[in-house]
Formats: sequence, structure tokens, C-alpha cells
Amino acid sequence: MATKIREATIKRKTNEVDMTVKFAIDGKSKSKINTGFDSLNHMLELFCFHGLFDLEIELKHGDLKHHIVEDIGIALGDAFKKALGDAKGIKRYGYASIPMDSVVANVSVDISGRPYLTFNIGEGAGLLHPLIEKFSDLKTDDFKIFLEGFISHARISLNVRVPMSQDMDSHHVLEAIFKAMGVALDQATQIEPRRKGIPSTKGRID
Repeated sequence: MATKIREATIKRKTNEVDMTVKFAIDGKSKSKINTGFDSLNHMLELFCFHGLFDLEIELKHGDLKHHIVEDIGIALGDAFKKALGDAKGIKRYGYASIPMDSVVANVSVDISGRPYLTFNIGEGAGLLHPLIEKFSDLKTDDFKIFLEGFISHARISLNVRVPMSQDMDSHHVLEAIFKAMGVALDQATQIEPRRKGIPSTKGRID
């Protein structure tokens, strides 16, 4: 169990967005999220529920969909990194394989200080482009933009792979990915009692 409260508040204001993000690693799955997009709200609620994180996002102003989605990812990444602190004692690595009907999302994370995103949906098929079923405000590509902003500021390596399957649709793919990402990051941020310092032979994670 962590010996200090791992939480952070980030206020991000640019010419395009004005938002506040509050994030707690050692939470109770509490979320109050208003990104302006129902589909992103839902995916982040799933991320928090399955990762046992607390998250509040208040979007006061946003101009253009691309900017809002990317900046929410950036602000959440900043909040995650700030809440994590020096990363002392964490397990660092996490992995989850989560099914959603016919879809299985495999997500691996490394809190390494080296941002890198692998986003592979369907072998040889590239990204799924249809609008998310049940929602109509974001496409799968928009979620990749969100993840790019998140990992670049959280400074983590995130590997997402979803093999091709029958009856594959974007809604199920994204639900499985965000659930798996929550579970994997929960694992990676847990305190390993046998680890006395930072989990890197370099002695630091930048």
C-alpha cells in the first residue's frame, strides 16, 4: 500500500481549451467526467472503474474536436505523471487481456519515462474507421489521438493489440482497450513491498 497520497490536479488553458483534470491513483473508481463527448466520457469511466482510479474532468471551453481530444489526453497524462511522483517502489509493468464479446484487447504498459505507443487493431487491417456504434461523436482515430497525448505526457510505453475477429466493431474494441488499460495501469502503479527504490537500474525514471 502506498505511504503517501498519489493524486494531482492539472489546469490546462490554451487558446483552444480550458479544462481542469483531477486524478488519483489509489482511488475508489469514482468519476465525474465531462469532456464534451459522450463516447470519451464513457471510455474514461470504464478506465477508472476497472483501474480503481478517481478522475474528474471539467471542460470549460473547447474549440475543435481534434484539439479537445488531444488536450484531454495531455492533461490526463500530466496529472498521472504528477500523481505518480518519483515512481519509487512501483511494479512498473502491467498487462491485461480483456474480452468484449468476440473482441479481445491485449494491453501492456511500462512506466519507463520513454513515451511510445503501439496501436494495432486487426492484423493487417489497420485502424477501424466506422463511427462507434451507439455513439456518433468520435471515431476510433480520435481515440488514438487521445492516447498519443496521454502517453507522451504520462511518459509511459503503451502497447495495444487487438487481433481480428468475427463481428468486430469499434465500440467493442474501444471498450475492451480502455478496460484493459485501466487494469494494466493499476498493476503497474501498485507498490511492490520488496522494492525499496525506483524500479530501474538507472536509479531514476524521468
